[in-house]
Amino acid sequence: MDKLFEARLSDMVTRCGRGDSAVFSHFLDERQCAEAQQWCGKNCGALLFKLWGGYEDARRRMLAVYEDYLGDYITESYPMICLTFSFREEDKLTHRDFLGSFMALQLKREVIGDIVVSDGVAQTFVTEVGARTITSSVSKIGRVGVKITDSEPFRLENAQKFQDIGGTVASMRLDCIVGLAAGISREKASVLIRSEKVEINHFPVTSVSAEVREGDVLSIRGSGRFILSGIDGLTKKGRIHIRMRKYI
Repeated sequence: MDKLFEARLSDMVTRCGRGDSAVFSHFLDERQCAEAQQWCGKNCGALLFKLWGGYEDARRRMLAVYEDYLGDYITESYPMICLTFSFREEDKLTHRDFLGSFMALQLKREVIGDIVVSDGVAQTFVTEVGARTITSSVSKIGRVGVKITDSEPFRLENAQKFQDIGGTVASMRLDCIVGLAAGISREKASVLIRSEKVEINHFPVTSVSAEVREGDVLSIRGSGRFILSGIDGLTKKGRIHIRMRKYI
């Protein structure tokens, strides 16, 4: 874990322990969320912690460290705002369009949570500072005019699309799984792994023999992100049938 990030987590716990009923981080990416989950599980003591991004299964989330009496009310206390953007359905906008417009305002990525885009509408979670900047400065995303409101609840389904991949591997070693997922040889997969270009559940792994388990998420630089969705037994030659899903 990055020392600066660890220091920030430690400071959150210290501030909460000294009297702040709840302390919140900025938006964390998926690796930071995983690191925060591990660190807080070992270091929060009697304090509670929660990662929340505005809806279930959000990728970018804020960390809260808080006193136990806040309980279930902590979710309502997160310093984030849901912005809703309306535009013509025939104007097809993407996540990249919105993020690019926000970055052009010199906003840091840490003030912006998930951005969910559908036909004619998009919603994003942002910090209070981010919300003020966006609502006062944005009237177009790219060349498309948009209307913005902060009064609507989150209502878009963030339906992740997948491409199914199936095949057989000699073992559940990482080099075998990466080879199948990326469509490359085990030798080339080994080079990627040793070059720190492969992650399991958001953490880099450099051992080619690391075991991959059902449910693990693999990130392979240059090839994308995959989840090992199923293990379906052996072939007559002893190879293992597996199913994977590629995030698209």
